[in-house]
Amino acid sequence: MTVAKPSCKPGPVGQAGTARLLVTCADRPGVVAAVSGFLHARGVNIIHSDQHSTDPEGGRFFMRQEFYHAGLEHCLDGLMRDFGREVASEFKMDWRVVPCVRKKRMAILVSRLDHALMDLLWRVDRGELPAEIPLVISNHPDLRRAVESFGVAFHHVHVPEAKDISRGRGLALHEERMVQLLDEAPGGPVDLLVLARYMRILSPALVKRFPRRIINIHHSFLPAFEGADPYRRAAERGVKLIGATAHYVTGRLDKGPIIEQDVIRVSHRHRVDELKILGRDIERQVLSRAVRWHLEDRVLVDGNKTIVFA
Repeated sequence: MTVAKPSCKPGPVGQAGTARLLVTCADRPGVVAAVSGFLHARGVNIIHSDQHSTDPEGGRFFMRQEFYHAGLEHCLDGLMRDFGREVASEFKMDWRVVPCVRKKRMAILVSRLDHALMDLLWRVDRGELPAEIPLVISNHPDLRRAVESFGVAFHHVHVPEAKDISRGRGLALHEERMVQLLDEAPGGPVDLLVLARYMRILSPALVKRFPRRIINIHHSFLPAFEGADPYRRAAERGVKLIGATAHYVTGRLDKGPIIEQDVIRVSHRHRVDELKILGRDIERQVLSRAVRWHLEDRVLVDGNKTIVFA
């Protein structure tokens, strides 16, 4: 569907000439000196640096640096080639360089609940998240008007009933259409998928297409209160804390590397509807932080854990 308004305004981006270097490797003496020395020798100014070692003897080393070089766009390819040959190969680094001026493109998947979706749309529209949103995909048509009010394309991809189509094939057709929309997104490939309360399980094939690039948000009652209406069952148990968890999606349901979590205290005075309101609010906050950190390349994955340079 053609949308008359311009697409959702991109959020803030970094200064021209700046880039981020992300490094993961075995920890050993000389890593920081090698990286810093290489950049210094080429007139690069390191403007921010974070690092972490899981163990100084035999551990893993993680680094995130932001650096500036006038005219970086003209020399970045050569800089990366030389870094790979002179530094990364010696230390067997898993590394990448990301220009700060490039905005990541974020597609959102949603069902009927709108609180997480609308928060992301609002933050990008207000310039609080450094991203572009080329499209929103939903398995229900309910949120079309709300999404299109931000000038973002909305696509309803229907999931056929089991009685209408052979067992299992309905979900396959649903995902095939979603993949087509993502591949054909205006402006180029999608960098990140956000499940803003998308109430369907993604297939392993789709997850594999976006490794460490799918973020999900859910309440933090798992695994105690799985399934429908967890807030009612939590209230019946008299819980004193409710919270939310944002994590990367992997082939293991809701067990991917955790990016961010938060909680809020509640009491016997809170009704179920009040718990749901508080839960939606904390989900919005946790998801927006996790998305921001990913967009700003602040998250490095260590097995099933994350190193977050927030």
